[in-house]
Amino acid sequence: MLRRASRSCDPVGRGYRPGRRWGKSPLIPSIFLLLVPFHASAQAPPATDEFRISTDVELVLLDVSVRDPKGGYVSSLTREDFQIYENGAPQKITQFSRADIPVTVGLVMDDSGSMRPKRPEVITAGLVFAGASNPQDQIFVVNFNDRVRRGLPENVPFTDDINLLRSALSKDTPQGQTALYDAVAFALHHLESGRRDKKTLVVVSDGGDNVSTHSLKELMQLVQESRATIYTVGIFEPDDPDRNPRVLERIAAVSGGQCFFPKGIDEVVPICRQIAKDIRNRYTIGYTPARSSDKAALRKIRVMATATDRGKLVVRTRNSYMLPARDVRAADRSGPSK
Repeated sequence: MLRRASRSCDPVGRGYRPGRRWGKSPLIPSIFLLLVPFHASAQAPPATDEFRISTDVELVLLDVSVRDPKGGYVSSLTREDFQIYENGAPQKITQFSRADIPVTVGLVMDDSGSMRPKRPEVITAGLVFAGASNPQDQIFVVNFNDRVRRGLPENVPFTDDINLLRSALSKDTPQGQTALYDAVAFALHHLESGRRDKKTLVVVSDGGDNVSTHSLKELMQLVQESRATIYTVGIFEPDDPDRNPRVLERIAAVSGGQCFFPKGIDEVVPICRQIAKDIRNRYTIGYTPARSSDKAALRKIRVMATATDRGKLVVRTRNSYMLPARDVRAADRSGPSK
């Protein structure tokens, strides 16, 4: 799991500045990532309930999107229509749901100086996203420039109140540089305090990172250790010397999300509406990973889906995860006494 934040992590959302490093030491994913507890089989939930799993053993939970060759969502598949491979070996699916499951989601919004002329459309896009999302979603806002800070009031970690979200998205004046890596790291940390099993980030930025204390390598480790699906939207200026679209592509690809590069600012609103629809049309699929040792290991994942009447399906989910080291002492304590 994520270690407890150091003093430089600001849990009440006042923000932190470059140089005030939190989460610097390596993170231990534990059962925090895609690995969650497990007592009973999870079933598709009633419309008013949420998909939840409690566990004693390791379980990999994947957030999976499936589309047909024309780009339409395929939402009627069954467990038998999927095949999962970990490091090339087929896996037995033990958990499956295709319900519209509520998520904990963070809107991570670039608030640097170059965003000033784009700000009205980005605020509108965030509100459109919230309006198109599941009413039971837990939403929070992270704004960033030189500093990273939560947009909601200090005593409100998450909300579905559109007025609070409007205030959170528009409370600061765009200025300064772009601490993109620090902002995503901060948001991943805050996600884990949410009560929903599914976690998502939507990151909107118009430039590459130029001031973060986290390195790209450190950030990508956090993304692999997290169970979050991350969508990224790059609103780049052609002549921006800091533009780095490959970073947003990598973050989205590793997490199983999607990266968008709108041709104009007017495309940001429909993109955010599309992201909300994608989140609500994803499958939740789980399996128990096999272990050959108690050591931590990076595992590669491939998911395939077939439907005889839909042509070749396009499946999107994360392509790897970090299997944490097994706590041998805990395993010994759970065994029979001698």
